[in-house]
Amino acid sequence: MMKFRILLLLAPLSLGCSDPAADKPAASVDNEAPPPEQAPAPAVTEQAGAPLSFTGAGSSIHMVGSKITGTHEVEIKDFKGEIALAKDAPLESGRVNVVMQMGSIEADHPKLTKHLLADDFFAAAAHPTCRFESTAIAKGGADGASHSVTGQLTLRGVRKSIQFPATIEREGAAVKVKAEFSINRKDFGIVYPGKPDDLIRDDVLIKLELRAQ
Repeated sequence: MMKFRILLLLAPLSLGCSDPAADKPAASVDNEAPPPEQAPAPAVTEQAGAPLSFTGAGSSIHMVGSKITGTHEVEIKDFKGEIALAKDAPLESGRVNVVMQMGSIEADHPKLTKHLLADDFFAAAAHPTCRFESTAIAKGGADGASHSVTGQLTLRGVRKSIQFPATIEREGAAVKVKAEFSINRKDFGIVYPGKPDDLIRDDVLIKLELRAQ
């Protein structure tokens, strides 16, 4: 009986921490060489209206990473972006761009924040910004999302095309974007494995809630 009780106590440890990205759609990543940089799209005309803007003041970008022994949530505090969308135009005609300041990341523990800023992870001193620029928005997405967003993500100096599901909707004059999907950190050169008894999982959950107006 004593042996049985000990096994029950050890069972959760042997199973490890659940993966927060396991039940979320994974972003598809184009691992081929990215296309050359293109000239920026023309500015939205006055008739179409100025681009809608968003910042960390009214929107949020979070990352959730996990290892065998636990999960950690990280917030990017300082970011700004725009959604270029003509008045009354379909959402699929819009374009999204965002610039994130990696030095503003804040984890759920100060020591982890410092480690994430270092070369093992985001190398924020050498690569201070992370950028995303959409190239296409199409109707329909995984897990009931309203759209699929394709664009160029530059993280830690690595630029690749990714596609992920998102729910995009109008709210009066504003546009809201909500998405939860995973990316593989190794696709962007983040290969730190962690300690042998505390291995870090490759997939990182991205959670976006943007409100542009």
